[in-house]
Amino acid sequence: MAVKIRLARGGSKKRPHYAIVAADTRMPRDGRFLEKLGTYNPLLAKDSEERVKMDVERVQHWIAQGAQPTDRVARFLEAAGVREKATRQNLKKAVPGDKAKKRAEEKAAKAAAPAADDAAE
Repeated sequence: MAVKIRLARGGSKKRPHYAIVAADTRMPRDGRFLEKLGTYNPLLAKDSEERVKMDVERVQHWIAQGAQPTDRVARFLEAAGVREKATRQNLKKAVPGDKAKKRAEEKAAKAAAPAADDAAE
């Protein structure tokens, strides 16, 4: 059984509240879970101690059993000092798409054409 440590959403519309849970990967996001490990309230200030609460010992137990934390939970664990900070690189995020590249080339060509005419005169 593959286990993930992930967030399960609760709360009402536009008032999210999450539970940090250990769950089987085949279960739905807000469905059945094995154990509740903590809570996350994104509405609180980032420096608030109530924003993220988790039982670090139980999280370490589940990781030792082979559970994989999701990206967001991994960031919480890094902030708590339980896990080493991973280097994240999204190299393709800043690269413009094909259409944007073509538009930039056309714009550069148009700008270069009048400049070449001015230099020739």
